[in-house]
Amino acid sequence: METEYIWEIKPKNTPALKRKCNHCNCDRFYCSNKFRMNAQKRNIDVWLIYRCVECDSTYNLTILSRTKPEQIKKELFRKFSENDEELAWEYAFSSETGRKNSVELDYSSVEYEILHDDISINDILNADDEFVTFKIQTRFEFGLKLSSVIRICLGLSANQLNRLIEAKAIFSPEGYSLKKHKVKDGDVVLVNKHIAGMF
Repeated sequence: METEYIWEIKPKNTPALKRKCNHCNCDRFYCSNKFRMNAQKRNIDVWLIYRCVECDSTYNLTILSRTKPEQIKKELFRKFSENDEELAWEYAFSSETGRKNSVELDYSSVEYEILHDDISINDILNADDEFVTFKIQTRFEFGLKLSSVIRICLGLSANQLNRLIEAKAIFSPEGYSLKKHKVKDGDVVLVNKHIAGMF
């Protein structure tokens, strides 16, 4: 038997863009959540507008270049036109979009919160089931270490977590290293109550 809990990770902002500003000495731009569209000879260009953190000058991150209107789905075109914030965030977090534009995303600038039940290792030891499962939900990947999430949600020190991982009291059914793994949606962490109880 096992009990399952959800750890939901919610970013509070999009990652800054690492880019030298042409108007000041700043090297960070923030996402404005606004798109710019331009039509020329039946071709459409779409950019996501960024602004310098210091002087507010703009940089346009290319989303679509010289694309025929019929190749853009109507719903996507509508979202571009209406500056859909959810869509802007998807592009702002996309390392692929950054790569295509030869710019680097500063994921360390992302602040986040974790929505989770207040459960400690002691609560797990008192649970009826042998295994307790924690499943991660997140819409965006931004280089957050899984070990950091585990420590925050279970109230563990770095040493406590290391001991529990080494004893396989806390592990991933996928077999990846909990210390090195970067959080992805659907990640699962298991806690074996009996082994954890030995510490």
